[in-house]
Amino acid sequence: MTTKPGTLVFDLESQRLADEVGGWSNIAAMGFAAGVTLEVETGNLRVFLEQDLPALIDDLHAATRVVGYNVLRFDFEVLRPYGLQIDRAMLAKTTDMLRDIELSLGFRLGLDSVAEATLGEHKTADGVQSVRWYKSGEIEKVIKYCEQDVLVTHRVWDFGRENGYVRYFDRRGGQRQAPVAWK
Repeated sequence: MTTKPGTLVFDLESQRLADEVGGWSNIAAMGFAAGVTLEVETGNLRVFLEQDLPALIDDLHAATRVVGYNVLRFDFEVLRPYGLQIDRAMLAKTTDMLRDIELSLGFRLGLDSVAEATLGEHKTADGVQSVRWYKSGEIEKVIKYCEQDVLVTHRVWDFGRENGYVRYFDRRGGQRQAPVAWK
């Protein structure tokens, strides 16, 4: 018998870009390339490919908390055609760090920008590069990038939980704080 996952930090990569599917209003058509979860309580990283989607969706539904960066607008929408049910229970247990930062500041910040200001870390690539890797059959590069995004997301979330804020750079390059109330 498997145990119910605790807190899952989650990220996925898509098969296609927004301009290939008619824009950001068609996120559900972008297709799933790979996904990674980190169970915070155990440190266990799990990789999911398209054939593993039922297990990923089961884990997301069963988790006590799901944490991600733009997970509500992007990741969950990519998974919707594969059977992810986004109901009140799912919404209640999801921490979307980007949404929370946007509510705090009134504007959106990219994960790389927040990670750089908060942790002094950079992402190793971006979604455009990930799609290129996927299309050229370099799925291991997609997976490694997704794993790194999950680890950075976890570290930013953990910093915000411990300190009540994350950092970002303003337009002049000055460092500012965005208050967050992450559990």
